[in-house]
Amino acid sequence: MTKKNYTNILNKLFTEWSGYKPKSIIKLRESGSNREYYRLQANNKSAIGVVNDCFEENTAFIEFSKHFKNKGINVPEIYKVDLKNNSYLIEDLGDTTLYDYLQQNRKSSTFPKKFVELYKKILRELQKIQIDASKDLNYNLCFPRPAFDNQSMNWDLNYFKYYFLKLANISFHEQLLENDFNILIDFLLDTDTDFFLFRDFQSRNIMLKNDDIYFIDYQGGRKGALQYDIASLLYDAKADIPQNTREELLDFYIESLNKNYFTVDKNTFTEKYYGYVLIRLMQAMGAFGFRGFFERKTHFLQSIPYALKNLQYIIENINLPIEIPHLYNCFNKIITSEKLQKIGNHAVTDSNLTVTINSFSYKKGIPQDNSGNGGGFVFDCRAIYNPGRYEEYKTLNGTDNEVINFFEAKTNMHEFLKNVFELIDNSINIYINRNFTNLAVNFGCTGGQHRSVYAAEQLAKHLSEKFNINIKLTHIEQNIKKYFNKKQK
Repeated sequence: MTKKNYTNILNKLFTEWSGYKPKSIIKLRESGSNREYYRLQANNKSAIGVVNDCFEENTAFIEFSKHFKNKGINVPEIYKVDLKNNSYLIEDLGDTTLYDYLQQNRKSSTFPKKFVELYKKILRELQKIQIDASKDLNYNLCFPRPAFDNQSMNWDLNYFKYYFLKLANISFHEQLLENDFNILIDFLLDTDTDFFLFRDFQSRNIMLKNDDIYFIDYQGGRKGALQYDIASLLYDAKADIPQNTREELLDFYIESLNKNYFTVDKNTFTEKYYGYVLIRLMQAMGAFGFRGFFERKTHFLQSIPYALKNLQYIIENINLPIEIPHLYNCFNKIITSEKLQKIGNHAVTDSNLTVTINSFSYKKGIPQDNSGNGGGFVFDCRAIYNPGRYEEYKTLNGTDNEVINFFEAKTNMHEFLKNVFELIDNSINIYINRNFTNLAVNFGCTGGQHRSVYAAEQLAKHLSEKFNINIKLTHIEQNIKKYFNKKQK
C-alpha cells in the first residue's frame, strides 16, 4: 500500500471520529520502530494516526490499551481502528515525553528533587501495570511470544552479539559466549516471572500531559519478571540518572512492593535486578548498533557513551553470583574499544559543521555560497505538483498547515525528500569525520514560496533530530517579501 493510500485511510478514520475532514496531517518524527505516526487536526480536534504493517502488534496495542484503560491506567484512548489496512487513530497526548521534560528542565548533571518525585510517581504507576493489570490480561495477544522466556532472551542476546559486537569489531569466541548467555538466562529465569513486562519502559515512552503521566508503546509487552522494567527505566541511556538516585529509586520501588502488594527480600530482588540490568543494556546496545551502524541513523550512536558508562559501573561494582567470564571479557573490550570511544565522541560532541539551507526562486537565480568553499547541493523542486496553481494556496507558503497537508496527501514530496535525506546524511557523516565546517543545501522552485520552502523546512527538521550540527535556515524569497511588506507599512 502506498503512502498516499495510508494518508487517505487516516483522513477517513479522522472524519468518522470527529465529524470533520482534517485540515492538516503532519508526519511526526521517526522513532526506533518502523511504525509511522501522523498528527491530524481540524476544528480543535486532534488525534494521532498510526500506520504499522504488523497485524499482531496492532492487535496487541489496541487490546492492551482497552484493558489498561479499564484498570484506571493512563494510556491513549483508541478512537477508530482499521486493522485490515494496518491503521488506527488514538488520543493525542501532545509532544512532551519524560525524556523531553528532563532535557528541557535539567540545568546541570544533578538530578533535582522534583525529578526524583516524578520518577517515584511513575514507579507507583508501573507497579499497577505490572501487578494489578496483569491478573486478567490475555497473554495470548502478546507478540512475538507470550513471555520473556528463554527464547526471548536468546533473541535479545543474539541481537547484541550480531548487531553490536560484530559491527563494532569486538572479537569473541562464539561457543564460550553462548555458554555464558545460557548461564545468564538460567539465572534470570530463576525468579517469579508471572507479571506484565512492559518491555520498553523508558523515558521516550512516558508522556507528560496536564501534570499527568501517560504510557505508550507497550505492544511488545509480555509476561516476565518485575526487575526488567525498572532496570529499563533507571538505566535508560540518555536519561543519565546519577547512580545514587538509581539506588534511591530502587529502594523506593521495593518498599512500595512490600507496603502495597507483597513481601520481597531486598537482597534477592536486587541481585536479580542487576542481572536484568545487564540483559537490558545488551538489548539496548543491539538496538543502537542496528539503527546506528547498520541503518546509519547516526543519532542512535549518541546513546553509546551513556551505555558504556552504565556497563562500566556494573562490571566494576556489582558481583553477580554466576560465572560468565567470556561475556565480561567482551564487556571489557567494549569499554576500552578505541572505535567506540571515537564514535561516542563524534556522537555527543557538537560538530563545527554548519549546514546552510536555503529556499529560493529560480526566477531570481541560485544563491551563492558565502562560506568561501563554493559548491554544495541544489535541488530542483519544480517537478513536484505545485499548490500555487490553486487560488486557496496562493497567499500561503510551505510553512502553513494547509500547504503541508497538500504535500503530504497529494504529491510525491515524501519520495523526493527521502532521496534528498539519504544523500545529505551521507555527506554530513563524511564532513563531520573530516572536520569540514560548511555545507550548503538549496531548494528551488518557481516562486520560492511553496515547494522549496516546505522542502527546506523538512530537511532542517530532519537534520536537527539526527545530528549535533549548526543549521542555518533561510527562506530567501519569503524574507524579501516580509521586508517589503514591513517597509510599505
